[in-house]
This record gives sequence, C-alpha cells and structure tokens, in this order.
Amino acid sequence: MLERGGLGILGRRVRVGRRGEIDLLARDGEELVFVEVKTRANEALGAPISAVGRRKRHALSRAAVRYLKTLRARHVRFRFDVVEVVGSPAAGVIRIRHVKNAFPLDACYRVN
Repeated sequence: MLERGGLGILGRRVRVGRRGEIDLLARDGEELVFVEVKTRANEALGAPISAVGRRKRHALSRAAVRYLKTLRARHVRFRFDVVEVVGSPAAGVIRIRHVKNAFPLDACYRVN
C-alpha cells in the first residue's frame, strides 16, 4: 500500500538501541518517514491511531532521533506516519488507512 503511494520501504522492524524499534522506515522523495503500524480486529475500542498516545509518541521520537544520529547527516527532513489496519484476514475484511504526518517530534527532543 505504501509503495503504491510513492514511498520506498527502507526497512521493517528497524532496531534502534536496546529498546527502540521502528515498524517501517520509508522514504518519500527527500523526506525520511518513520511509520508506526497499529492493528485492531475492530474499532469497538476506538481507532487504531488512538493507541499512539503520549508514551508511544515519546518512544518513537527517541528511536527516530537515535536513528537520525546514526546517519550523521545534517538537516534531514522527516515525519511520523501511522498506518491503521482494521479487521482480520480470517474475516475477509481489512481496512487500511495511511495517516501522513500523524504527530510531531516530541518536544523534549532536538535534531541538529
């Protein structure tokens, strides 16, 4: 789905440090995209994106900053996207939604 939308997938389940993991790492033109994938069988408890709360955004920001530091490149444009997957293959119904620029970098982090 993301590749059909013009994104190039650079990595899946990218480990950053001991605790950090980025579900998908992609490139959209000159922009680096950190993608969080959230799956739910249904939306009875809310949309999958609602699971990307303050703590999760903080952890993703930390992992992204650590990854960016390994690049040693200055002025890298990046964003955080969320891909929502609702349904199950067994039920035969799956809805996928790509939310671009879903949240900003956590305020406690800086990228030089």
